[in-house]
Amino acid sequence: MAEEETKKVETETPSETTPPPPAEPEPEPEPVAEAPKDVAEEKTVIPPSVAEEKVEESEAVAVIETSESAEEKKEGSVNRDAVLARVATEKRISLVKAWEESEKSKAENKAHKKLSSIASWENSKKASVEAELMKIEEQLEKKKAECMEKMKNKIAMIHKEAEEKKAIVEAKRGEDLLKAEEMAGKYRATGSSPKKLLGIF
Repeated sequence: MAEEETKKVETETPSETTPPPPAEPEPEPEPVAEAPKDVAEEKTVIPPSVAEEKVEESEAVAVIETSESAEEKKEGSVNRDAVLARVATEKRISLVKAWEESEKSKAENKAHKKLSSIASWENSKKASVEAELMKIEEQLEKKKAECMEKMKNKIAMIHKEAEEKKAIVEAKRGEDLLKAEEMAGKYRATGSSPKKLLGIF
């Protein structure tokens, strides 16, 4: 039993410390072929149960070694798959980021273009309204000048008519004064009195 434990420790420690490389796995048939010879030679010394345990141990070691090499291959393929998956994810993320940047720049350009067209439309409308306002102001100034001219002409006509009426009144007054003097002279000459009195008495 002590031999078995030492052999187990020896077989387990190399597999735990340094796993055998997958390229050079130990062939399984050799330990199986040697085990029956050992059993035949040691039949007289070792009971058959011990020989069977040795055969089982050698098979277990071979099975452990093959399973470890399979696990290493599996781990290698898992690592490779993980790396490929990570690369694919990074590629997808970079594509999404590039698409996002492209869409954002498109949106920015589109908005900038629309804003500039709105600004130019606003400027053109403002310019046309200001031109219309200037035109209306010019027309109003022209009308104002015309109206002021008409008012001045009317004032001049009114003044002229007033002067004419004053002149007529002055002329009539002069005629009336002359007529009164003539009648007074006539009455003095004839010695008669006027028939109409002017409300003095």
